[in-house]
Amino acid sequence: MDIQRIDNYTDTRFSKTVLEQHGAYLINGDPYEIEITGSSEATVCGKDPAAYAELIEEFRFHAPHIVRFFDDTGSPLAEYPVPEIIEVKPDQIQPSQFFVDEEKLAAIRTFIHRPEDVVIQVLPWNGRFISLDGHTRLYAAVQDGFPFVKAVISETDDWVWPFVREAERRNILSPRDLILLSHDEYEVQWNQYCDSVFAQQDPSADE
Repeated sequence: MDIQRIDNYTDTRFSKTVLEQHGAYLINGDPYEIEITGSSEATVCGKDPAAYAELIEEFRFHAPHIVRFFDDTGSPLAEYPVPEIIEVKPDQIQPSQFFVDEEKLAAIRTFIHRPEDVVIQVLPWNGRFISLDGHTRLYAAVQDGFPFVKAVISETDDWVWPFVREAERRNILSPRDLILLSHDEYEVQWNQYCDSVFAQQDPSADE
């Protein structure tokens, strides 16, 4: 099964709300939507209900705090254990990214209104936390003066460490240090850096 997450905000096959929540997917070329409808709930719709289980797993990689899923008739699809959610001050967080896309920032501002709206995945580290995702939400939280954000303790592979070391080298030591770029600048600078890191980790990249 080929699952592709849609990262733009203009795809007319999906609702604007779902695009802004990053809940739009293609499965074998067909559109599927997961719309967050509450602090821990979401609705799933798409062509083949048999694909929902794998789609939900893919979605929860980015949003582990969403634990109850329903189809578009309101029938339950899946329920997961509720993870422990903690409060973390933004200054306690070390980013694993350097840039923020202004287009994505505008999109997330449609549903980020209070500290409880920001839920990210973090890794405990040196008495602080590394943010594994949600850097745009963290940037918005700092801009809006939120005293805390919500976080789920997660695990990660070794991919994160080159990003953390480079963030430290660039003096990106908290979300307030993240650099806002235009969408085009972000696509070039962030994608180029990611490509260079993963090429170094893949011995076949130069073959």
